[in-house]
Amino acid sequence: MSYKESFLQYLQLEKRYSSHTIRSYKIDLDQFFMFLSENDMSVNPSEITSYQVRAWIVSLMDNDMTSVTVHRKISCLRVFFRWLRKEGTVKTDPLEKVVLPKRKKTLPVFVGEEALDKLLDNNYFGDDFSGNRNRTIIEMLYLTGMRRAELIGLKLTDVDLRESTVKVTGKRNKQRIIPLTKPFTSRLEEYLKIRYEFDGEKSGDWFFMTDKGNKLYDKFVYNLVRGYLSMVTTVEKKSPHILRHTFATHMLNRGADLNVIKEFLGHANLSATQVYTHNTFEKLKKIYKQAHPRA
Repeated sequence: MSYKESFLQYLQLEKRYSSHTIRSYKIDLDQFFMFLSENDMSVNPSEITSYQVRAWIVSLMDNDMTSVTVHRKISCLRVFFRWLRKEGTVKTDPLEKVVLPKRKKTLPVFVGEEALDKLLDNNYFGDDFSGNRNRTIIEMLYLTGMRRAELIGLKLTDVDLRESTVKVTGKRNKQRIIPLTKPFTSRLEEYLKIRYEFDGEKSGDWFFMTDKGNKLYDKFVYNLVRGYLSMVTTVEKKSPHILRHTFATHMLNRGADLNVIKEFLGHANLSATQVYTHNTFEKLKKIYKQAHPRA
């Protein structure tokens, strides 16, 4: 068994990596060793140096590979050579002296307040079960900032109409409680009434369900959100995650504390939330340029 095969087996059996991640690592390693072979460089792990790794990085960048993709591929090599050192196959790590290209900072895309108001305040949704469910899904994502997977996993017992709260189970099964507005609580009551009339108890414990009474799935929610956002905005990305960005950005623009937004989003640390301050700063710069006589 080759080094690569043993490494991938290690990721699968010991690290419990997903099949998708293992497939990506295999592709990255194959590309790296193919590059070495095509350029008459040694493919023996113990003879690979930082020079060869840097040469591969240059090659990737010359082929218009984004810095994000380069970082991901080098991350694969880091894990690979860390494993090789652990196994005693190599004595030194060629990645230790490698400096990666800076990542290009991209601001989170979000939908403007006017567009969301237009969608929610006009007759874009029907009065039947599907229309009520679709509107409730859009509002749930926008008013709570929860992730798509969190919405799909929402159960009837997670929503407390009396207390106007929703319990969200996030990554690593970490739970958080998010308050709901009174108008939205009333809408949830209306939705649940129509839901029971539509399907009774057949749909089980899931809060949201498809037209066939089954649990929601990723593509269903993605297509639903994309379809409705396409009616009111021209932003390129129209995924459910955009509503999460929109929730955070609108909250911050209206004066919400960053730590509060962090708790709403279920971020493990504040640095993940601080990316939204860039959108707010861009808005401040725009206002400054419009308002200041010397700007």
